[in-house]
Amino acid sequence: MKNKFFTIPYFLWLALFVVTPLVMVLYQSFFDVNHHFTLANYATYFRSSIYLKMTFESIVFAFLVTLICLVLSYPCAYILTKLKHKELWLLLIILPTWVNLLLKAYAFIGIFSVDGSVNHFLSMFGVGPFQFLFTDLGFVLVAAYVEIPFMILPIFNSIEEIPNNLITASQDLGASRLDTFRKIVYPLSLPGVRSGIQAIFIPALSLFMLARLIGGNKVITLGTAIEEHFLSTQNWGMGSTIGIVLIAAMVVVMFVTRGGKKK
Repeated sequence: MKNKFFTIPYFLWLALFVVTPLVMVLYQSFFDVNHHFTLANYATYFRSSIYLKMTFESIVFAFLVTLICLVLSYPCAYILTKLKHKELWLLLIILPTWVNLLLKAYAFIGIFSVDGSVNHFLSMFGVGPFQFLFTDLGFVLVAAYVEIPFMILPIFNSIEEIPNNLITASQDLGASRLDTFRKIVYPLSLPGVRSGIQAIFIPALSLFMLARLIGGNKVITLGTAIEEHFLSTQNWGMGSTIGIVLIAAMVVVMFVTRGGKKK
């Protein structure tokens, strides 16, 4: 009875801040700007080449950000587990996440501008200047920088939890380091990889602040479309419809990256 009592705050929080907002968004998606019930919002979304192109581009951006983070994070996390002061190095990686996202975005505006640090460095080799701001490349790089700690952490934890006796047994049986990594470390670290993909791909679908500040009006994602409909056009029904599509995409990602059933 006591255990059930302690779960009440959790279920209240879940009902108020997860279930209720989702129901409100779903409800609002069936109304037009005049507050009349309609299915036109969904018909407009799935028939419009603009919205479908925006959805495709959002998925591509999220995929690229996730891929860059994964390629950089896995070797980083693996090396971290071998270092002597790994907790300190891990803390240094986590520290940037404590900085406000808006501050980091404005910092990159200065770094990637035509007169910024990157172009000053390239000018030493007689290259540039290049326009990194308001480009797809700039948006993807900044988004990857912001999200990469959330990929390193779960992979690090998965590798760190692998029992050392498995590694030792593999080496005692004559397996090379490559074989040990391929047959033991990598398979046992996959739960961390899946968690990292979920932690990055899902938010990357709706990074409207970075899309506005770094990508400008040239990078349009589902997140920026939702912001536009809610704050500018005041078409809450269409904005809610895009939000429902975004939620559905997140559910699909979680389903695809779910772990296999334990035997």
